[in-house]
Amino acid sequence: MKKTLYSLMLNDEVVREVDALAHRMGTNRSNLINQILAEYVNYTTPERRINDVLSAIEQLMSPSRDLVPFFAPNSFSMSLKSSLEYKYRPTVKYEVELYRGGGEAIGELSVVFRTQSAGLIEAMTDFFRLWKQIEDAHLRPLTGADVDYALYDGKFVRSIAVPDHDCTSEELAQALSEYIKLFDKLLKSYLSGRLDAHEVEAAYFSHMRNAKIHI
Repeated sequence: MKKTLYSLMLNDEVVREVDALAHRMGTNRSNLINQILAEYVNYTTPERRINDVLSAIEQLMSPSRDLVPFFAPNSFSMSLKSSLEYKYRPTVKYEVELYRGGGEAIGELSVVFRTQSAGLIEAMTDFFRLWKQIEDAHLRPLTGADVDYALYDGKFVRSIAVPDHDCTSEELAQALSEYIKLFDKLLKSYLSGRLDAHEVEAAYFSHMRNAKIHI
């Protein structure tokens, strides 16, 4: 969203209170005043929508025993930690970042893992490649979404496509939450040997058929 510099005459006492509140909220004067004015005229800023979506994800995930959410209000990202079912119980962290501006993607999902086990690294790399193949085969033809993928040392990144239906913040949060839970569930099932590649694909396809919003 384009921003323009404006000059305003404000009472010094008001500015002090605004600055104090902005500090407590972890933001700055300009952002807080912009938010206050937007709420007054009943306009949802991109920053407010992002905060609403991530806050809703935190609430949806909080009852989960498998994924532990961490979110700081007024930020554009959050993380969720999960323990893998693999020998010494290594952890994997899901990082969700949402963008303010428009474009081909509304954000990105990163899967971060730290391990010295060559076997686990190989198995997770195989799963990430399998996931891309599955989405290329089933998601892209359905939505036409241009999803980007990248695999680094200890990190898998997937762009979050613009939803294929208009949706509220709550609906988008639900879609993101369900996607992350699906990914985490199938990753663990694949690593433990409970599901092979074909069964992972079948589970993904079943979820996709029932999902109201695709991202």
